[in-house]
Amino acid sequence: MAKNTITLNNRVTMPALGLGVFQTPPEVTPDAVAEALRVGYRHVDTAAAYGNEREVGEGIRRSGLARDEVFVETKIWISDYGYDATLHAFDKSAGKLGVDQIDLLLLHQPLPTAFDRTLDAYRALEKLLADGKVRAIGVSNFVPEHLDRLLKETSVVPAVNQIEVHPYFQQTALRGVHAEHGILTQAWSPIGGITSYRGGEKRTFDDPTLLEIAGQHGKSAAQVMLRWHLQEGRSAIPKSTEPARIAENFDILDFELTAEQLTAINALDTGVRGGPEPADITLEAYGIEIPEA
Repeated sequence: MAKNTITLNNRVTMPALGLGVFQTPPEVTPDAVAEALRVGYRHVDTAAAYGNEREVGEGIRRSGLARDEVFVETKIWISDYGYDATLHAFDKSAGKLGVDQIDLLLLHQPLPTAFDRTLDAYRALEKLLADGKVRAIGVSNFVPEHLDRLLKETSVVPAVNQIEVHPYFQQTALRGVHAEHGILTQAWSPIGGITSYRGGEKRTFDDPTLLEIAGQHGKSAAQVMLRWHLQEGRSAIPKSTEPARIAENFDILDFELTAEQLTAINALDTGVRGGPEPADITLEAYGIEIPEA
């Protein structure tokens, strides 16, 4: 039976299942976070670019849990890349979250056209790690060539690469690179929500294979997908603001997918990315100012 904990490559233990707050409006974020923590989540993932770090912090405080009971993860946006700028970006995020230490800090995207700035930003993360201001560092949306250069030109192997992974887009080759270097794959859009709100022809929630497996276990398709991630050793950060859905997404530790069911889910890969191509991320197109704390 898969457990809801994962040990990162620097021996830090992290809850595998976390609450994501991408596109969660600030005004509802505190309630969503507090409700998730009430039903058992102990991991919240946000980002400077989401504009809701302050509200995530409020939700954690509202829960009444001690700081060391909640694993807090956030990301530096590309506008704050560069060594000194990234060090200051930590101060902005920590100030908004209301914490002295961030458990996991990621670079949100590679900047392929300015990769030296990406490297300088990562070196700042290494400094924050060495100084104890963060417990683990990593990246997000990096592809193999980005990881290859990062590994050659920096000292600390990322603990995590947070990438789009769901049954319709599985990134098997990239996950193989992760496994080779001891990097945890963390799935954003882990239940394929992007296949729904991007208006694609196929939605994971309607997939006959997933619905059949769900029926065999008395679970939903979303629960089957989250269970698939955990059984294959990934972290997943499903997003919801609805209390019933938040609870449903967490209720995945009482059943186990068979080898045949895992194989059937793995056969659903279409190879079609829902999010932006990492190569298309530039400051000109995606740069936004991240406010001070």
